[in-house]
Amino acid sequence: MKSQPSRRTMLRAGAVTGGLGAAAVAAATGHAAAADDPTPTTASGGPRVTSAGDGNPWRPLRPFHGAHQGGILGDPLPAATIVAFDLTVTDAARLTALFRTLTTTLRSLTAGGTPRSPGITTTDGTGLLGPSAPARALESVVAVGPGVFTDRFSLADAKPKHLRTMTAFPNDQLDAAWCGGDLLITLQGHDRDVVTNALREVCRATRGSMQIRWKQDGFTSSPRPTGHPRNLLGFKDGIAGPDTSDDKELGSLVWAGSGEPGWAAGGSYYVMRRIRMLVEFWDRVSTSEQERMFGRRKDSGCPLTGGAENSAPDYHNDPNGNAIPLDSHIRMANPRTDKTAASQFLRRSYSYDAGVDPVGNLDMGLMFGGFNADLDRQFVAVQRRLVDEPLVDYITPVGGGYFFALPGVRNRHDFYGSALLT
Repeated sequence: MKSQPSRRTMLRAGAVTGGLGAAAVAAATGHAAAADDPTPTTASGGPRVTSAGDGNPWRPLRPFHGAHQGGILGDPLPAATIVAFDLTVTDAARLTALFRTLTTTLRSLTAGGTPRSPGITTTDGTGLLGPSAPARALESVVAVGPGVFTDRFSLADAKPKHLRTMTAFPNDQLDAAWCGGDLLITLQGHDRDVVTNALREVCRATRGSMQIRWKQDGFTSSPRPTGHPRNLLGFKDGIAGPDTSDDKELGSLVWAGSGEPGWAAGGSYYVMRRIRMLVEFWDRVSTSEQERMFGRRKDSGCPLTGGAENSAPDYHNDPNGNAIPLDSHIRMANPRTDKTAASQFLRRSYSYDAGVDPVGNLDMGLMFGGFNADLDRQFVAVQRRLVDEPLVDYITPVGGGYFFALPGVRNRHDFYGSALLT
């Protein structure tokens, strides 16, 4: 007698062959349609409020639809996960179906609401968020790596001008297990369960089309006492950068522009670097020496030339580096000259805590993210200036990659990469 296929075999086959169909997408995402801009809520479904007492306001999350992906411009949120995937689809038609699935999934997760009935053969979701998912509790960024622009998808001629595999800089110790990927998806929110649920739903909806290559959960600390959050070296992180309210500045420093293929308008070069911090070694260094390596006060974040956290360093009256050393991090990264002004980029970084390494040292650091209009003019130029800075004794880049954050999904009829694939 011929044996019947097991339930696991049937489910696996269904996920691979049907996971990209419209019906499967609706079942996988499981949420009813909601307005583009519902009131921001907590994971429990209540309204998100602003906390003025602890200096850590809950900002409203950005809408899913728009010319640019909403997750790019918003400040990093307390809970995040950064995941690189390898594609297992092998042609342009399946890649298009995958991007449609990702769009439907992330749109639904952002909208929240009450799940639709999944029917008798499909699960109704992870259950992490209860019977009704919060609205506008999630932001995301979807980016593509250089491996997408190959002959297998007939996209070689559409590759962004500067996109390539990330190579090692001096002082890097890159681990292949933490490098590269065809897709990079960043998910962030105020609540860890929202982010975890989103990743599981993305994996469920796209099973058979892409596979996780590497994953790192991240977080940002509460501003202490106010202002920008601190990294795991104890210094305020991401103080300087483009003004996100200035469209002209964003056009020159964040959004890809001249020389790029037409489909890339509204996108941005997305650099992600996993930087291990040797925190036990760092914790034995005096505060004054740490401050001279950064060029800022550890307590307030202000430059060593004085002022407040957001004050510009006064290099004009400190030409010899008596206050802010010439080899300090902020001075080498951003000398604030006319020549280097165009190399600024938008930083969006998260701390990580990965437990301990095989010899018992703390495995902590920074998932350093940056959005650029021109990869070489900005991130690469800054990184070259930082070669052999004093901080390299305490930080080691071990992974990451170069990606291109796709233009935004403009409306309910659009999808990620539509201008590239249609």
